[in-house]
Amino acid sequence: MESKWQEMYRSKLMTADDAAKHISNGMLMASGSINAQPQALCNAVGERMASGDLRDVRFLFSLSARPGSVHNPELIEKMLQNGNMLDAMYAGPLERYFMDQGSYSYVPHRLFDGPMMTARVGLDAAVMVVSPMDKHGFFSTGTNPDYVYGFIRRNPGCVILAEVNKYMPRSYGNNHFHISELTAVVENDLPLVELPDLPLTEKDEKIGQYIAERVPDGACLQLGIGGIPNAVAKYLTDKKDLGIHSEMLCDSMVDLYEAGAITGNRKKLLPRKWVASFAFGSKRLYDFIAENPLVEMYDSEFVNDPYNIGLNDNAISINSTLEVDLTGQCCSDAIGNKQYSGAGGQMDFIEGTWRSKGGMAFLALYSTYETKDGELKSRIVPTLRENSMITTTRNDVQYIVTEYGVAWLKGFNLDQRAKALIKIAHPDFRDQLEFEARQLRYLR
Repeated sequence: MESKWQEMYRSKLMTADDAAKHISNGMLMASGSINAQPQALCNAVGERMASGDLRDVRFLFSLSARPGSVHNPELIEKMLQNGNMLDAMYAGPLERYFMDQGSYSYVPHRLFDGPMMTARVGLDAAVMVVSPMDKHGFFSTGTNPDYVYGFIRRNPGCVILAEVNKYMPRSYGNNHFHISELTAVVENDLPLVELPDLPLTEKDEKIGQYIAERVPDGACLQLGIGGIPNAVAKYLTDKKDLGIHSEMLCDSMVDLYEAGAITGNRKKLLPRKWVASFAFGSKRLYDFIAENPLVEMYDSEFVNDPYNIGLNDNAISINSTLEVDLTGQCCSDAIGNKQYSGAGGQMDFIEGTWRSKGGMAFLALYSTYETKDGELKSRIVPTLRENSMITTTRNDVQYIVTEYGVAWLKGFNLDQRAKALIKIAHPDFRDQLEFEARQLRYLR
């Protein structure tokens, strides 16, 4: 059979320009994110949209790690003139810039809902990076099944264009395509983009300690990007039998594994397995994932399903937020009406940890930020700024953490919430916050 699959591979192998011809006017198409965003294919499709050869195409993508045609201002203007739409599912620095310019639009959604959302809207095509084909004719989506693998499985019959990259590690789990499913194959070998290792700040360290001391042995972890999750991991090395069920895999998890803290022995769902929908970190992390039976990668609909999250006892979620008001409303993906990132799986894991026996969801933030003029402002505020986009509602929020401590909000009234949040605000703002809380009648 191997020769049959090789023959089929050769019959579908073509240039990116030829593969892009499988995209037609009016299609809704999606691309993988970070290292699953196929450079050659995206550039070829983008150039067709800019030339007028493709019109009225709606292109969904997120977290671009490398600039390409869809990040070229001159080409973008032409794409839009031809009726095409560029929609970001999650904003990284590139997406953020073009949203500010009005060139991109944001698609509000929870990561768990994404595949079902496209099933109802209808997905016509998808492009993504895969690892080289094995002898059985299968390709792995490697570090990034994320949402697109789920999109495709929810939309049978859609056009699938695969960009084969020898640097994409082969991972286990439910994240594979067979050559018979693919419409076209393109080869383009690019080293994977790595996430820089940023030093921890004193605030990161304090927040990390506050959270880590509340994590029990046997906990099942979800960690995100940034200094705070890395700081939490730093203080978990003496824990026992930790497990991983996380939207993202990061380098700090490998650190914990090598320290003996992660075994997964107490996990209820897929014991002893690391479960995730994407990985972003260093080559060390990518090498760890490659053909490692310990790691299983699934699409976001499986990983971020609150029911699945809740099957594990002591599910612990650590995410970041940007601003919190005195009732507990959290803005995590936007600053006012300016899109900053995306809702991602924050609400998925908050809901999932609440279902979990002993579960806890922490939202962390620095107590202050500095304006361009050097003025210090509080991130804990009486009321959210006008036109703010709420990511986590006050009905769902559990724990808020700053460098001044932890506020447990769920189950408590507005008076108790305001007092708890004022206590972890920066000392310079506590008196004013208390005054505002009384004006708002939160404090009795």
